[in-house]
Amino acid sequence: MTNDWMLGSLYLLMALMLVAGSLIARRERFAKLATFALAWIAIFGAGFVLFTFRDDLGYVAQRLRAEASGEPVVEGQQVRIPMAIDGHFWVEASLNGVPVKFLVDSGATMTTIGRATAESAGVAVSTNRTQLVRTGNGMLRVSTGRADSLSIGPIERNAVGLHVTENEDLNVLGMNYLSTMNRWGVEGRWLILES
Repeated sequence: MTNDWMLGSLYLLMALMLVAGSLIARRERFAKLATFALAWIAIFGAGFVLFTFRDDLGYVAQRLRAEASGEPVVEGQQVRIPMAIDGHFWVEASLNGVPVKFLVDSGATMTTIGRATAESAGVAVSTNRTQLVRTGNGMLRVSTGRADSLSIGPIERNAVGLHVTENEDLNVLGMNYLSTMNRWGVEGRWLILES
């Protein structure tokens, strides 16, 4: 027997002795005694479960909040982003210190933002050079820009190259950001980013 098994068995034996002793001393009807026994077993069982998983309860609370609100779960240098109801991964990032909502798109080569987002975040945009890029929705005219910083939770990248669209409102986090991660991928309904 291992020490864990012996300690667990001792704990259960003590709990059963306490329940049995309290029931024998009461000398009441069997149905009432059985009710009290089940109540004590439930109390000790709940205490045992809480004690066993005490380290994981903080993570469970974060995960429940993420499922309800769509907020990412942050653990050290890892960010777990829950899948939105539309089947995409959306994340609130900080672009030059300004909160910006991005669609995470591994099919996009470059991180792309709209002109209004670039202006509100103070992104320097090239005015003399535009180019046509092919997207899933067809050809799109973009300018180039550079963000001083782009961060998702504790993961921060500096001098991030961007495409800036004239008319589109959608902000897309592309492979030029994702490829700087040590690890990223989808696990079930979660996108995992690890710096």
